[in-house]
Amino acid sequence: MIKLILISLICLSSLNARENPFFDADDKQGDRTSNAKIINNPLKQASISLPSTARVIEGVTINYKSLDGSKHTQSIMLDNSIDWHLPIFISQSYENAQNATESKKSEKEQKRNSYKHIASLQYISFYANKENLKVVTQDEMIRNFLLVNPHRIVFDVKRDIDIRSYSKEMAKNSIFTKIRIGNHSGYYRVVIELDGSYSYKLIKSDNGYIFELR
Repeated sequence: MIKLILISLICLSSLNARENPFFDADDKQGDRTSNAKIINNPLKQASISLPSTARVIEGVTINYKSLDGSKHTQSIMLDNSIDWHLPIFISQSYENAQNATESKKSEKEQKRNSYKHIASLQYISFYANKENLKVVTQDEMIRNFLLVNPHRIVFDVKRDIDIRSYSKEMAKNSIFTKIRIGNHSGYYRVVIELDGSYSYKLIKSDNGYIFELR
């Protein structure tokens, strides 16, 4: 009798028992998900602002959490120029995001194509749009260069005149924040202060010069 009981106990201990008998034996724990209620607020729209040195967005990475609580990342590769003045948006409302993008593109094109007069002296005038500065003058530009702290474009114009120092603050929504002009021997110097970090391309036009900021 004792031998029979021992044999029975050995047989029972050798059986493979599962923690939960209601799942199939082949079911793996990693293949199942949770039915827990998600209490996070739904995403409507979020944004991030980039520094003034940003010019190209190379990619976006999303960190997300799955139903089972595990964390993952997913990325999309991009190679697009950006305007650092505008925030980068993430939204699940495609229609609103598309309308906003089209509206901003249209506004940007209008500003790019229309110049506004911002300052003038007897021999030189300045016109600006969103990203460009048009300098109207018949005088020859001798040199031009870029300085930092604050970020500013400096150029010298050939003319032997005696003028008082000139300074003018620009509108708050302009990337050209201040214009300063000072007299030197044989030329006058123009300083254009900027609202952030830029490079530029100088183009000679029929009536002066155009600074295309980048």
